[in-house]
Amino acid sequence: MKECKNCSSIFRILGFLFFFALMYIPSDAQFLLNSDSAFKAEAPNSGRLWGYAFGDYYYKSHADTSNRGGANQYTGIPKNRNEFQFRRIYLGYDYNISRKFAVELLLAAEDNVVQGNNAPSGDLLSDGKLTFYIKLANIRWKNIWKGTDLVVGQLATPTFSLLSDKIWAYRSIERTIADIRRTPSFDLGAALQGSFDSKGNYGYNVMVGNGTGAKPEGDNFKWFYADVFAKFLDKRLIFDLYADYERITWVNGFHHARNMVKGYMAYTTPVFTAGVEAFLNNGRDDVAGLNGAVKDTLNAMAAGISAYVHGEIVKSRLGYFARFDSYNPDTKYDRVKYTKYTGFTSNYEPNNREQFITAGLDFTPVKNVHFMPNVWYNKYISNTAVPNSSYDLVYRMTFYFVFGK
Repeated sequence: MKECKNCSSIFRILGFLFFFALMYIPSDAQFLLNSDSAFKAEAPNSGRLWGYAFGDYYYKSHADTSNRGGANQYTGIPKNRNEFQFRRIYLGYDYNISRKFAVELLLAAEDNVVQGNNAPSGDLLSDGKLTFYIKLANIRWKNIWKGTDLVVGQLATPTFSLLSDKIWAYRSIERTIADIRRTPSFDLGAALQGSFDSKGNYGYNVMVGNGTGAKPEGDNFKWFYADVFAKFLDKRLIFDLYADYERITWVNGFHHARNMVKGYMAYTTPVFTAGVEAFLNNGRDDVAGLNGAVKDTLNAMAAGISAYVHGEIVKSRLGYFARFDSYNPDTKYDRVKYTKYTGFTSNYEPNNREQFITAGLDFTPVKNVHFMPNVWYNKYISNTAVPNSSYDLVYRMTFYFVFGK
């Protein structure tokens, strides 16, 4: 590509044109362009720019001897490594075309590097630098029938993004337990999102998508999502039931598929929240049991449970959070018949169980600005006949800020 000698001049001219165009927007249109209250009131031709970012200064005190954990945050990072890093940067724009139609656009830069082999993936350039990609881009048809919206495009799935992730409220510290296993948080497809009552206490979300997030479809199969929820005691007590299904490979002799069933319960108030989330993920023809020349294709059942609390110590200034996860990639693991397994789904490496703990404080000097000293600990316990347990331990100062919301 040839160097553009006049690019700086061109961009300067475009900047001036944009500035003067803003000056000549009618005053009522400027109000709609810049008013968050107008957007919330669903005024036509109103929008808002928003975003957030979080990252850390971390110090890794102990490293797992076998570099287990796949795409976990600190897999493969050596002991005593310390670093400043961003883990997510969001830049979004929401726009009301009319009271019936709204558009959502979200750019995201997220550090999804596979640490074990230092191979950049997803949001990293070949030199390891963060870059934005289109995470959400969709149009919402509100009340296509009473109480139900139709959403088409790249949108948040009902797996955890719409409910449990918001109540956990500390994505800046760690993903939910289903998110750690990379169950899609967003997908390209279509969804119906609705409620059975006018107060939104009972509702549902159903969706069909490619199952590939922001990437193009790679097969002829779709991912089906379904979710129902109920809220009681003035929306303090929440129950949620989720299920999904996807065929992965479907040929003679090899019917590889997966489906997850997940339950969630939480009690939440402005000063205290407690939640429990658990899943079973059935992988059909998902692993191979190995023992010398023996290689048997087997079904697998992954199970995980996560429990957490968070709350206030000093109102609007100082809070706390703590969480414990237990995860088994295959409850059917047979260490007597097989020496080890190999998995066909990378997000469910079958040979190691995990126990995760995090805890910390949340200092909020002003609204939407957080500084959070915390501990990140993940223990690995082998499923194989040869015992091997070790852990990753990281101390962090996490920062998190929100703007435009």
